Amino acid sequence: MDWDDLTDAVTASHPGAKVSQMFGAPCVKRDTGKVAFCSWQGSVVFKLVDEGARTQALALDGAELFDPGMGRTMKEWVLVPAAHAGRWTELAELSLAD
Repeated sequence: MDWDDLTDAVTASHPGAKVSQMFGAPCVKRDTGKVAFCSWQGSVVFKLVDEGARTQALALDGAELFDPGMGRTMKEWVLVPAAHAGRWTELAELSLAD
């Protein structure tokens, strides 16, 4: 799965979700205008407010709390590498549910 496949699937099942930009990178925003997840250097970064969902995502090999390059991680945002692209839709759904 790539970014376009992910956004096509998610926006088709969530009519209020729309593709936008965050930190100059493509993202998907909820109908509230808040960012749910974004593309980042071949990976996807998911905002996972639910601690259990975040813990599951962080358990994936190579996943880590997201640092957009400012030297400080964002506590609810998890970067999930392309090696786990098969899990991106599930994580996107969790991100949109928060």
